[in-house]
Amino acid sequence: MSIDDRPKVAAPDDDPYLWLEEIEGERALAFVAAQNQRTLTAFGDAGFERDRDALAAIFDRPDNIPFVSRRGGLLYNQWKDATHPRGLWRRTTMAEFRNAQPQWDDLLDVDRLAADEGEDWALNWVSSLPPAHQHAMLALSRGGSDAVVLREFDLTTKCFVPGGFTLAEAKGSADWLDADTLLLSSAYGDGMATPSGYARTVRRWRRGQSIAEAHVIFAAENSRSVWVRASVDRSVTPARVWFSEGLDFFNHHLWLGDEAGARTRLDLPTDSWATPHGDWLAIKLRQPWTVGATTHAADVVLGIRLSAFLAGSRDFVRLFEPGPRRALQGLYWAGGRLVLSVLDELRPRFEVWTPSPQGWSYQQLPGVPEIATVDVWPLDTDESESNGDLLANVQDPLTPPSLQLIENFTTPTVLKQAPRTFTADGHVVSRHEAISVDGTSVPYTLTGPAKLSGDAPVHMSAYGGFGYSIRPAYNSALGKLWLERGGTLVEANIRGGGEFGTAWHDAGRFAGKRLAHDDFAAVAADLVRRGVTVPKRIAAQGGSNGGILITNMLVRYPERFGALFCTIPLIDMRRYTRLLAGASWIAEYGDPDKDEDWGWLSTYSAYHMAKPGQAYPPILIATTRRDDRVHPGHARKMTAKLQAMGYDTWFYEPAAGGHGYGTDNRERASFITLGTRFLARHVGLEMG
Repeated sequence: MSIDDRPKVAAPDDDPYLWLEEIEGERALAFVAAQNQRTLTAFGDAGFERDRDALAAIFDRPDNIPFVSRRGGLLYNQWKDATHPRGLWRRTTMAEFRNAQPQWDDLLDVDRLAADEGEDWALNWVSSLPPAHQHAMLALSRGGSDAVVLREFDLTTKCFVPGGFTLAEAKGSADWLDADTLLLSSAYGDGMATPSGYARTVRRWRRGQSIAEAHVIFAAENSRSVWVRASVDRSVTPARVWFSEGLDFFNHHLWLGDEAGARTRLDLPTDSWATPHGDWLAIKLRQPWTVGATTHAADVVLGIRLSAFLAGSRDFVRLFEPGPRRALQGLYWAGGRLVLSVLDELRPRFEVWTPSPQGWSYQQLPGVPEIATVDVWPLDTDESESNGDLLANVQDPLTPPSLQLIENFTTPTVLKQAPRTFTADGHVVSRHEAISVDGTSVPYTLTGPAKLSGDAPVHMSAYGGFGYSIRPAYNSALGKLWLERGGTLVEANIRGGGEFGTAWHDAGRFAGKRLAHDDFAAVAADLVRRGVTVPKRIAAQGGSNGGILITNMLVRYPERFGALFCTIPLIDMRRYTRLLAGASWIAEYGDPDKDEDWGWLSTYSAYHMAKPGQAYPPILIATTRRDDRVHPGHARKMTAKLQAMGYDTWFYEPAAGGHGYGTDNRERASFITLGTRFLARHVGLEMG
C-alpha cells in the first residue's frame, strides 16, 4: 500500500464507536455484557468447562516451582493455588527451600485481605529496606491493574503499620531512602502525572508528613516526557540516588544525586543503558557513539570507573562486541561482577566481567545448555546484599522448567523441577527460516509431531515490538490443549524484537512495523511450502503489540489463516496516543498527529483498513476491563466495526485481569481455554 492509497479517515472525534472508549459507560458495559453472553453461549460448553478446570488444576499444582528472591538472607515468594487464588506472600530459609516440601512462614494472605476489605486485591510488587527488611511498601492492585495503592507493612508483626505510609491508587513506585523516608515516584496528585499517566515527579516523603507535605526533589523537564524515576544505590556508603527522566520509551536522561535531588547529569547518549555499581559503570549503546577520535559501534558494552567518567575520562574498555546474529539481551551486577546475557544465533550465553584496579577479567558462565531457553538473574533483590548468587530458569518447549542455583559463578545445581503437564511423546523441536517480502530471513521454532502430516493444525504466535525477544518455552496451556491433541506450535522471531540487536528492532519499528507483519505472514506461507499444513488449518494468536499483528493478518493476509485470537490488543493507531499509556509508545510507532507519521501508521491501523466484502477469517478479540495500559476500547471498537460489516467476529472482556489474562489461575485458565478452543474449532483440531 502506498501512502496515496492509505485509508482516508476523519478526525479522531468523528469515530462512530467512540462511546466504547468509556470504560465504565452504561452503553459500553451493555455492549460488553451482550458480547460476553454471546461468546460464552457459543464456546463455553461442557468441553470448555472441562478444559478450563484441567488447566486451572495445572496452574494450581502444589509441585509447581515457587520462584523466590532473597532479602536479608531469607527467600520470599508469592504463591497462588486453588486455596489462595489471589496469592500468599511468604518466606523461608535457603536450607528449608532445598527440601522437597519446604516449610513457609506466611506473611500476608491476599485472599483474606480482599475478603476483609471488600476489594479485588492483587499484590503487584514489594519494596523493603536492607539490611533488616523490617518494613516494606506493598503495592496492591485492584483487578490486576498497573495503578496501585501503597501501604506500609511490618514483616515482624505481619500487619500493616498503624499510621504508616499509605498512598491512594496511582501508577508509580517507591524506594526506601532510610527507615523513615521514601523516595516516591507516583502519578498521584494534581500535576503529578505525565501525558502517559506515569509519575512526573520524585518526592521525598518523611514519616509523619501528609503526601501534600512531601517535597518534590526532581521533576520532568520536558512536557512530553513519559516518566521519572528514582532508585537508591546502596553499593556505596553513603548511598547515592539515581534519577532518570524518560524522554520517550527508548531515550532518557540519567542523573546522579542524593536525597536533596539530582546534581549531575551523565554525559551519555540518551538511548544508552547505564548500569552503575560502586565505582564502576557499564554502558550499553543503542546507536554508534563517537567520543573524540573513537567511534563505538551500536550495541557494544563499555566499562569505565564512574569517578573517572565523572571527571571527564572517556577511556573505555569494550566488554561486548555484537555480531550480525549476536546481541545483548540484558546486563546487571551481582556480587560486584557484571553479567551479560547474550543471544548468539538464538543460543543463550552468559558472560561475566569482574572489574579491579588491574582491569577487567572475563569468564563465561559454565554449565548453561545451548539448546534451551535460559534466564539468569540475581537471587538478591538489592545488589548491596548480593554475594554473587544467581538463579537460572532452564526449559524448552518439551522440557518443563528447572530452577537452578549458581553459587560463586560456578556450574548450576538444580533447586526445583517443574512437573510435566502434558504428553510430548513423538514430538520434536526444530528451527527453520522463512524468507520475507524483502528477502530477509526470519527464524521460527516449530514444536510438534516428528512426522509432517501436510495438514497439521498449527498454532502460530509472535510479538515483534519494543526490542522484546521471543524464545521458545514450555507452555503448559498450549501443551495440554493443543500439542497433546495432535496440534503443532510455531513461534516466529519477526522484526521489531531484540533477538538480533538494535538493527532487528529498528527494522520493525515505525514504518517498519508493516515489515514485521510481512515476516509473520511469510512464516505462515513457509509452513505451507514445506508441507507442514494448509492455510485453513493455521490459527494465530498475539497480544498487546501483537494485537496490531493479528488484526493486520486479518485485513492484509486473510487467505493465510483459518482463525485468529487477538488479546489485550492495540489496534486503533489513529487514537492510540490519546488512550491511557498510549503516548508512551510514540517512539515505537510514531505520532498520528503528524502527517508524515500517519503516512505509515495508516498502513497498519487495521481499525481503519478493515472494509466490507472481504474473505476475513473468524476472529475472537479479548481484553480486560481493568487493563489500564492498553485501553479496552481498542478491542471493543474493532469488534463493533467488524460485526457491523458482517464478519464472523467474537468478543470477550472479563472485569479483572489488568494487562494480562487474569488475576488468579482460574481467570487465566478461562481466558486461555476460551481462545484456544475458539481457534481449535475453526481450524479442525479435535478438542472433545
